[in-house]
Amino acid sequence: MTADSTVFVVDDDDAVREAVGLLLRSNGFRVETKASAAEFLATYHPNRRGCLVLDVRMPGMNGMELQSKLAADRFCIPVIIISGHGDIPMAVAAVQAGAVDFIEKPFDEGRLLATVKRALALDEERRREAAVATGAAARQSRLTAREREVLERVVAGDPNKVIAARLGISARTVEIHRARVMEKMRARSVAELVQMALYTKPDKSTFG
Repeated sequence: MTADSTVFVVDDDDAVREAVGLLLRSNGFRVETKASAAEFLATYHPNRRGCLVLDVRMPGMNGMELQSKLAADRFCIPVIIISGHGDIPMAVAAVQAGAVDFIEKPFDEGRLLATVKRALALDEERRREAAVATGAAARQSRLTAREREVLERVVAGDPNKVIAARLGISARTVEIHRARVMEKMRARSVAELVQMALYTKPDKSTFG
């Protein structure tokens, strides 16, 4: 995790909220506690690094509804669900919806701490990938139409002769375009070029 990562704890139970906050702070985490989903949404911005420890049963918008809203709004903060009334279908639904973990109350402190660390690491990984995607997309936008066609065929795994036949150009011309694509994309290998192309595909992540 980075120094500016925050663990957001959202739970309408004052005692649980304070206990979780104390546990996390005593283990070196920066923490913000909120008593409701509405209070969290009023103050959260996706450019804030961190993760969300979220209770399921709350008045107003419950935890599962908040998780769904964050996904619908393309906010990619990792979510850890905690509940005193959990059951298997609820746990499965939470994880299928993208939760890092589903932890029942009373929770094991070691498990919660380990899960928070994993969630913060996931947040950092997603942000690094988003930064790579932004840079790759900017470089890809500078390719000519023909270079983009060659890029698409290279990513598809076509050899130069097949690309030449598909595009109606010579294999030598394909080689020239391919070299220019590699240079403009700053790719050191075809594998790296493919990875960049995959990164630039639309995803559900929003980081401000």
